Formats: sequence, C-alpha cells, structure tokens
Amino acid sequence: MKMLKELQSSGSGRFVLERAAPFSAFLMDSFGRQHNYLRISLTEKCNLRCQYCMPEEGVQLTPKSELLTSQEIITLARLFVKEGVEKIRLTGGEPLIRPDVVDIVGQLYKLEGLKTIAVTTNGINLTRLLPRLKEAGLNAINISLDTLVPAKFEFIVRRKGFHKVIEGIHKATELGYHPVKVNCVVMRGFNEDEVLDFVDFTKDLPLDVRFIEYMPFDGNKWNFKKMVSYKEMLDTIKQRWPELEKLPCETSSTAKSYKVPRFQGQISFITSMSEHFCGSCNRLRITADGNLKVCLFGNSEVSLRDHLRSGASEEELIQIIGKAVGRKKKQHAEPTLMLFPLCQDALQNPPNSKQWGHTFSHWLTLRGSLPKQKGKASMKNKLTGPLFLPGSHPEKQWHVARGILQTQLQGYCVFQKDPSSAFDTKCLDASVGQVPVDCQSKKAYSGSEFHTRDTASCTKLPHASDNLTHTDEEGRATMVDVGGKPDSRRSAVAGAVVLLGEKAFRMVRQNQVKKGDVLAVAQIAGIQGAKLTSQLIPLCHNIPLYHVEVSLSLDEARHAVVICSSCHTWGRTGVEMEALTAASLAALTVYDMCKSVTQDIIIQELKLLSKTGGQRGDFSRV
Repeated sequence: MKMLKELQSSGSGRFVLERAAPFSAFLMDSFGRQHNYLRISLTEKCNLRCQYCMPEEGVQLTPKSELLTSQEIITLARLFVKEGVEKIRLTGGEPLIRPDVVDIVGQLYKLEGLKTIAVTTNGINLTRLLPRLKEAGLNAINISLDTLVPAKFEFIVRRKGFHKVIEGIHKATELGYHPVKVNCVVMRGFNEDEVLDFVDFTKDLPLDVRFIEYMPFDGNKWNFKKMVSYKEMLDTIKQRWPELEKLPCETSSTAKSYKVPRFQGQISFITSMSEHFCGSCNRLRITADGNLKVCLFGNSEVSLRDHLRSGASEEELIQIIGKAVGRKKKQHAEPTLMLFPLCQDALQNPPNSKQWGHTFSHWLTLRGSLPKQKGKASMKNKLTGPLFLPGSHPEKQWHVARGILQTQLQGYCVFQKDPSSAFDTKCLDASVGQVPVDCQSKKAYSGSEFHTRDTASCTKLPHASDNLTHTDEEGRATMVDVGGKPDSRRSAVAGAVVLLGEKAFRMVRQNQVKKGDVLAVAQIAGIQGAKLTSQLIPLCHNIPLYHVEVSLSLDEARHAVVICSSCHTWGRTGVEMEALTAASLAALTVYDMCKSVTQDIIIQELKLLSKTGGQRGDFSRV
C-alpha cells in the first residue's frame, strides 16, 4: 500500500515499523499510528440534559431504522478486533439506557483478541445494571460527574439523580473495579472551586478522577473563558498537596496522572485543549448511526452502516476502513493555534449539526477574538461560605459522613421571615443547619418595606453625575477606566419578586415541580450569574467577588417567590450589577422551571436595594 511504502522510505517510518507489533495495515495511518482502540456509540439518547452538552428540550434524534442494530454492532466490532483492535468503549448518548446493552457486552466478550470492554456512563442506571454487566464481561468503567454538590448537579444536568451517581461509584468499587474512573469537566465559574474536593474524593476510594479541560463547542453556548488549563489546576492542587507525585503513563494515553501519597486513588488531567495528544492518538469512533470517524473533531465520516446493509463483503469493508484511516490528519489544529487545538479544524471544517447534538455557528467569530483569548489572563472568582448542600435532607447525607461531599457551595443559604409579614418561608435544607445572617449584611433594610408594593423612594446621592459614564464625548459606548480609583470595600444588595399564581406556588412549596427543586436551582443560578456578570453585561469590569449571598422565600399572600441577593468585594468599582444579575438570573430560573405549569408568571420589582463604598457614597432605599 502507498502509506506503507512512504513509511518504509523514511527514517522515522522504518523506526515505527521495525518496532511495531504485528498489526493490520488497514488500521495504521500514514503517520504510523496504530489504532487499537474503538469507541462505539450505542445510542444518541440521554436521560440527562447537561447544559454544556445539549439544549433542555433535547436534540432531534435519528430514526431508529437508521441506527445500528445489535447484530450490526457485533459484526463491525468483530471485524475491527480481527484487524487489531484490543479495546472497545461503549458510549452514547447514555449507553446504559439501551435495553440490550448487557447482551451487547456479553457478545463482545466472546470476541477473541479483545482485551478490554469499557463503558462511559452518567451513572444514573449503573447501580441497577452493573452486577449483570460485570457478569457479562464489562471490565472498565468511566462515570461522568462534574460536581459534588447536589444542587449544582441538578442545576447543570437539569435533572435529579446525584445520589444515584454516587451510589453507582460505590457499587463499582464494591464489585472490584479498580480504578473507577470519574470524568469531571472543569468549567471556570462553575466548578473550578471543587477541584480540591475531587482530589480529596480519592483519599479513601480507588478512583481515578480525571479532570477534563472544557472544550468550547458552540452548542453548549459557552466560550474559551470557561476553560481552566491543567497547569492552573495542577498549581492549585500542589498548593494543598505539595507532595503530589507524577505517575508513569503509556505512550498512547490521553491522561497525565498524579497521586497524593497514601491516598487510595489518583487523579489525571485530559489536556485536550492546552496540550493535545494527536501524535499518539490510537482511537477510532463509530457513531450510533454507523458512521466511522477517525477524529472526534474532524468533519469526515464514512457510513459503514450503508456499506454493511448493501451487502459489502468483509474484505470490501476492510478496504473502506483502511482508506478512511489512511486519510486521517496529523493533528486537528495548526501549530500556531496550539493553545486552542480545536479552533483551526472547526474554522476550516464547521462540523455538521448532528455531532454531539450541537450547532457550531459561533466558530465564525473566533478568528477575530482568538489573539485576545491567547494573551488574556483570567482571574479566578473565589467566594467564601460554610458547608451547605441545598435541597438534600440530612438523613440522605450519608455521603458527607463518609467524607465524600467535603465541598463548599459558594454563598450562604439564607432564608428569613419578617415577623410582621405573611410570608411562609421555605429554607433549602442544609446538612449543617441554618445561619441567621441578614441578607443585606450590616446595611440592613426592613423586610416588610422590601416586600411592599408601594413605590420606594431613594436617597439622594452625593456627587451624582449628570452625565452618562459609559459613553465618550461623541456618544459612543465605552468602558469606564477605573485604574485611578482607590481600592475600597464595596457591597450591593438587589431584589426581585416572581409572581407565580396559586398552582405553581403550591407546587414550588411542596417541591413537586417536575424539573426539580426550584429554590435550590434558582439559588445556584443566582450565584453563578453574579460571577458571570462581566461576560453578560458588555461594559462591566471583571470583579473578584469574595462573597455572594442569594436567598429565596415564599410569600403566601401574593403567591410569590421573593429574591434577595448581595455581593461583596474589595476593589475599584462597585458590585451593583453583580447583585442585580444574581437577582435576575434567580428570577429567570424560577420562571423557566415553572413555565410548564403556567405561563401567567410575572417578574417584577427588580431593583437595587442598597450599596456601600465608592466615591459617590452609600445608597439605600427607604
């Protein structure tokens, strides 16, 4: 074959061939990479709706008749194993929702030469199915889990099930899977503050927690600012555990592995963004509808299903596979874009809308913004607060007792009732109790005054400007230069009210809304919104918040959810927008989670209640 002749004619190629084990030429590309690892998607369906993966309503699914049958999967798997594949991983969607998954594992186990059968799962169905899967021949497990906080889990996946995932992890260790790999996608502003807690998760369990650099596909509507590099994570971990040890790894491994001495488990980093591993890639993929992909980030696909159903012989299929592998590129990015290896391929070959259920239109804007992203340092927003796990009853917190959920939910869970009002306050259950902290933090306002319908007046501000501060002399929008301002302690409190109506209000109070615990998810959304304000409001500065509080209470008289948010910082500009964003996002989340019950929902009274610090002085509604 042409590629073999090219290999034999080059020094590096002869080196590869002389030292390579006997291997099918059809699974070796023109760069000498031997592809002995096959990933097979069993389904496009998933029982979660992760925000960085797919929209809440799901994606348009391929008709069942166009998906591979179990027999077609085994036929193709047998062909690849015969040519040298030693490891097969079953993926999705969520592979464990396919009814015949146990049977598929059992048939794969019978293939001579196949050494490893693995599965990547969200863990929801794992406890129930794992004993049968193990008996059928499954010998490796990856479980996706991006947070150790139940309320955050429900927020990001839009479904309940955190405890099922944790139970699945424990079931896997009990059945002898060592290590159990836990995949954690690290996203700035969402869970980068839990990295140390995930490391601590490996102390008493034989886990391999794999921190995966966030990959900014457009379908998840996030961006490069969300990516936390493995070096940043590693530095954070070494500050806590300076004795961290690096472990040896195989040439084709995608992970950089480390271990804290005396911990049962280990941690790894999948550096798909900051340091790609194309040079040692040994993976091929078959989609649920039977397309062969030689690169996850490439746009090229070959339909093995169509050839199989048209009666192609085994030899013809091997030739088709060999040609596809032979066309595999050296890497999925140009050297000049190595900081973000996905960009170049995505810009040149915008993927089709079926890949991962995403669309990729925003790649068209990357060329202009990339230089800024490469040179811009992101500041970590760290909040402080006690240990709270909203939405979880104490009797269900056995994971905390076992040292699993040693994590902080950033921000207090505070719910107060004004004795003079008719509010029926519901507090998110907390594993260590409530802290009666005033939401306004020293600049208190009367709760009864906040919840009244009367129009509030505000105090006159000293040194107030008659001019707009965010426009230049010609009236164009501009960002205020705060470089000359002194640092000072600043805080702001904002509020909002969501009128639900009697039915929705009752369901929220009884926690019967189908999407989950409305108050818990809205609280998390508000906290996240405060931290993301500079990305949502164009002319806002990126401010390092040191504390955020978001509280929600139920107003029986108005069938309303009353929201109060407060933000605190030490800096050169105020946090009014952060507090308002927190209240807004919390209110919108309540609306989103209740809109299936009624469309007659009103968000009102979104306003700044008070602020402290800054040259213009303090402000408070009276």
